[in-house]
Amino acid sequence: MTYETVARIAQQGGLIYFGLIFLVGVGFALRPSKAAEYKRAARLPLEDEELR
Repeated sequence: MTYETVARIAQQGGLIYFGLIFLVGVGFALRPSKAAEYKRAARLPLEDEELR
């Protein structure tokens, strides 16, 4: 096995690994159960009352 072969396998494996990590992160952030929390956080800067 040459260096070029190992480097190509490592590059492709890394691309697949980080692509999967990205997709899991997006899926985690966009899950429907968090919609109410995200809407509340989006309105937070527009509220007049002070946080305690």
